[in-house]
Amino acid sequence: MTDTIPSGRALPGSPVVQGLIWMGLSMVAFIAMSVGSREMAGTLSIRQVLFFRALVGLFVILAVGRAVFPEIRRMRAVPLHLARNIVHFTAQYFWTIGIVLLPLASVFALEFTMPIWVTLFAWLLLREKVSRQRILATAGGFLGVLVIVRPGIGMIDPAAGLVLIAAAGYGLSLIMVKRLTGHCSPGAIVVWMILIQLPLGLIAALTDWRPVPMAAVPWMVVAGIGALAAHFCQAQALRRLEASVVIPIDFLRVPMAAVVGFYAYGEAIDLWVFLGGGIIILSNLQAVLAERRGRITGAAEVEPLVRPDPPR
Repeated sequence: MTDTIPSGRALPGSPVVQGLIWMGLSMVAFIAMSVGSREMAGTLSIRQVLFFRALVGLFVILAVGRAVFPEIRRMRAVPLHLARNIVHFTAQYFWTIGIVLLPLASVFALEFTMPIWVTLFAWLLLREKVSRQRILATAGGFLGVLVIVRPGIGMIDPAAGLVLIAAAGYGLSLIMVKRLTGHCSPGAIVVWMILIQLPLGLIAALTDWRPVPMAAVPWMVVAGIGALAAHFCQAQALRRLEASVVIPIDFLRVPMAAVVGFYAYGEAIDLWVFLGGGIIILSNLQAVLAERRGRITGAAEVEPLVRPDPPR
């Protein structure tokens, strides 16, 4: 929604410095959204968490995103918006369960498998070519997942499987967003997300409604604003930095989440998570760098990896 939210004063420094600042803000917002969601889940159901996050998002849209409303009234690609948001809402549900049950660092590390799913769905649904670099990135990502979950070393936590399903859902959702950009502006896509997922969240929440304590209200605001701010800041960073720069920076969310989990929740710092996450991110990075080299040298076309920017 970068076309509907005023950016205010320009940040100081060169575009690179500005991009780094925006990425830092994005990572903080992602962590805030995760902590807010986990804190809400202490007294509310997961379905209520999704509903209240969307409700806060509605107030934010009404405050700063009204310029896109004329486009919304033209009702473009409504069936595709509906399908995309059902998939995305389901992925959010599984991801939030992971946030509640798993260490924060593990959730973010597993979430970085999303480009693997984007590659798969782009091949299946959009008939995009799969380059050798993408195949290697997919194999490396799968290896990283095995390092994190370590099958055969005790019982695999089912919540890890839910996070992987969520990452697949985000990948499919991103493919649908790619199609929607041919019909709608990014701002309209985000507004449709709120308008569709708010009633979905309400219907789901009513099936598992619990009393809402006042102590949960601040966490609603943190999670709701954090969700929108994270993607706004990341979009701003991607306008100033190449994906090959953004991807390794974004991986810093994993150690940031580990630190927050350690101090806020007493979560042990698992080196296997960092090792597996590092394999995943390096695999994705080599595909992006190969695409960049092909673009510079004019070599045979290498399909670009879709940027890891799934809306929450």
